[in-house]
Order: sequence, then C-alpha cells, then structure tokens
Amino acid sequence: MTAWEDSVRDTARAVQQGASAVRLVEASLARIEATEPSLHAYLHVRGDGAQAEAAQLEQMGASARAALPLAGVTVAVKDNLVLKDAPTTAGSKILAGYVPPYTATAVARLQAAGAIVVGKTNLDEFAMGSSTEHSAYGPTKNPWDPTRVPGGSSGGSAAAVAAGTVVVALGSDTGGSVRQPAAFCGVVGLKPTYGRVSRYGLLAFASSLDQVGPMGRRVADVAQVFYVMAGRDPHDATSVDGPAGDPTPDAGGSLKGLRVGLVDSQRAAAGPEGQAALDQAARALTDRGAVVSSVDLPHSRYGIAAYYVVAPAEASSNLARYDGVRYGVRGEGRDLAEVYFNTRGEGFGTEVKRRILLGTFALAEGYYDAYYLKALKARTVLAQDYRAAFASVDVLLTPTVPEPAFRLGEKLDDPWAMYQSDVMTVGANLTGLPALSLPWGVTEGGLPTAVQLTAPWLEEARLFSTAAALEASRPHPWTGPGRKGRTGS
Repeated sequence: MTAWEDSVRDTARAVQQGASAVRLVEASLARIEATEPSLHAYLHVRGDGAQAEAAQLEQMGASARAALPLAGVTVAVKDNLVLKDAPTTAGSKILAGYVPPYTATAVARLQAAGAIVVGKTNLDEFAMGSSTEHSAYGPTKNPWDPTRVPGGSSGGSAAAVAAGTVVVALGSDTGGSVRQPAAFCGVVGLKPTYGRVSRYGLLAFASSLDQVGPMGRRVADVAQVFYVMAGRDPHDATSVDGPAGDPTPDAGGSLKGLRVGLVDSQRAAAGPEGQAALDQAARALTDRGAVVSSVDLPHSRYGIAAYYVVAPAEASSNLARYDGVRYGVRGEGRDLAEVYFNTRGEGFGTEVKRRILLGTFALAEGYYDAYYLKALKARTVLAQDYRAAFASVDVLLTPTVPEPAFRLGEKLDDPWAMYQSDVMTVGANLTGLPALSLPWGVTEGGLPTAVQLTAPWLEEARLFSTAAALEASRPHPWTGPGRKGRTGS
C-alpha cells in the first residue's frame, strides 16, 4: 500500500485492520519531496503535524478505528480553506504569515472521519484565475507536462492528486475551479450543489458562487469524501441537508432509462479532440442503456459575461476586509487611509486588483443597472434554461473545457482568453447545480481530456452513479502521468 495507489475505501479498510497510518503519511511526504521541485503543488507541508496525527490514529483501539470511514486517507487542502495552526495565505502576499485560530468545517469533518491533511496547496490568488499562475508564490506545473498549466484556481490540489502525493484533495469552485483543473490534470472533480458543503472557513471570493469540492482519481473516492463533508452546518446559513446517497456507487450498474442531454452548443465550442471524447462518452452511455438526445441551453452564451460581472462585484465587497488592520500584512502610512491604500496596493496581485476594479465599477452608481442588474437577469434566464432542460432529461453531458491544458505563460497577457477556459463550467455555479468532471482519454499529444456531467439540485447521487458507469466504460483506463501500465480501476 502506498500514499496514492489505493482507493479511499481500500486505504481506510487497511488502516482499520491495523496497517500503519504513519507509513502511509511517510510515503505521501516522500512523494511530495520528490515531486515538489518540478511541480510546486504545495505552499505548506504539514510533516510533523501529519505524522503526529497518524501516530494518534495507530494508538486508537480497533473498534474506534473501524468507526472512521476515512481512516489514514491522505488529503491535500487548497490554501483558501483555513486549518488551525497552519499558515493560510490564499496564494496572496496580503495574508503572508497568517495562521488562523480555527479549521474550516469541510476540513474538520474529514479529520473527524480519520483523514490526515498533509499540506496546503497552491492556487491562483484568492481563487481568481484559471491556471494557478496568479499565485504570489509562483505557478504550479501540470504533472502530465511541466511546460503546461494545471488549470486553476485549484491547480495545486489537482496536481497533488495527479502526481500521486495524496489520495484525495479539496479545492473550491466559483466558476469551474475544481472541474477545470481536474480536467487538465486527468482526475475526477466535483462541484456540489450550492450549500451541500459548508463554506465556513473558506476565504470568500464570490459568496453566492463559491463551493468546496473534492478531487480524486476515482469517482468512488470523490463520492466518499463528499458524503463525509456534506450536510448542514450552523456556522453557514446557506448550508443545506440533502438526500442520502451511496458513498460507493456501483460502476457496473445499468443506466437503462437514464435520459442524457447532449448540449450541442457546448460540444461545438470544444476542439476536435474534445468533441471526439464527448461523442465516445455518449456512445458508452448508450451502450449502458441510457437514452442520449440533443438539448439546448439557448442563453448559455451569456454565462461568461454574467459570471465576470457577478463574481468581481461580490469579490470587491468580500476583499474589502483585507485592510492591514485586523490580520495579514500591514502597509505603512501617515494615516488610516494611506495604510489601507498601501496595504492593498502592495498585498494584492494584478489579477485580484483587476477584478476588484471591475466589480467596484459594476456596482457604482450609474452603472449598477447597466451591468450588475443585467448580469443578475442573465443568471435568472440561464437557470430557467437548465430547469427546462431537466424537464426532459436527467443529466446533461458536455465537455469540461474547450481545450486541453495550455502552455505556461500562453494566456497571461490576455485575460479574456484566460476567462474563456471557464466557458463550459460557469453555468453550474451561476445556477447552483452539481457538476462533475470525469477524465476521458488522452490527446495525441499526451494530455488528458474530460467530459462533464451536470444534474439537478441535490442530485449528486445521480452524478456519481452515471459517472461511475462511464468510468468503467473508458477505453483507456486512467494511468496517471508517467505511469503507463497502471490503471485507476
């Protein structure tokens, strides 16, 4: 047993039966040490803390360990989720040296279930980006090809899983920031229904869009982590309970009668290899008994424009709290106004400043109706499109991204081109729907391709059962970067 090859279920079962959690953590830390010089997936590694927690786990009685569904499972956590007594920077200089006094609910629930957090992962600053190149601490690189980006903003978490440093990882998804890097790095990524996972302890970017989501090499791994995290939290008024589901979805189950909607407009927006992957996945669903038909989301073309008004507007409000007075870095000044100006000017990076300015402009008197209110109307119309689609189908099938991972630096000077990476994913955030990215094959150039499944509110169980059946039907099982011959099944 290693730090990454075994599933969540097999890892937990082995530790419950007496396997060494300490050795698992040591293997994870060794893998991190071997890959970090080339990938830079982590901002902080909890060597001593993780080993101490593993030792405590081993000292538990057998019955106590047996009650822990994630016993010994190694986890990496995106560095915008707070962890008590560990640095949390959100990839920004403005939070350099900040150590929070509490742990995010999603992380705490994993720890209570026996999981061991080995480190905090790199991200675009305050989760604003699609490539993890906007981190103040340097970019993360894609394990499949270090000349390419891992996606963003949860690129560090996706790279950590793909590189085999942990079994699973947590990210946050505001416009696709779990699913897009999952697609670029060839792993499974889930954006849950808005409210299914508590946002308490997640540093806010856009509060009506943000959601914590898991990544893993298998659908079942992601499902098990999700069901441990999900549920109402008194610390988060937007959190909800949802229907229970099977944490180990049946990969061999029939999909007879399942109605799948293939979104033609989004298929057309993908490149040739993305279209081929989508068509192949549709055939696999048909072979399992599903009925695949074409559907339309006629206003989806407004999704990116609406998102890049709503999200920056909320960010301009949320990030006002970083002023150098209460926590984080403090700029010097002759008076309070100058302290604010210098703190934010020196602490925030270019992309964060760009989005704060965009959001402040959209909310300004005289522009609110023209931009922000219009974006909210577009959001409502898009939600109506999804409701209409789900009246005739059970699941939507689309590409996750319009193209495979692009090269480092390729889009840094063209923000609009960078924003287009989210064109397939923002719809689920604007409408609050659950969506999952599933790896599906490899391009001729050796990069992962992926497909995306979207379901109605609170229907994560439907996503998992459909994705697990698709996963079992893949013509080329997951091998991971540089691991030809190994499969993820």
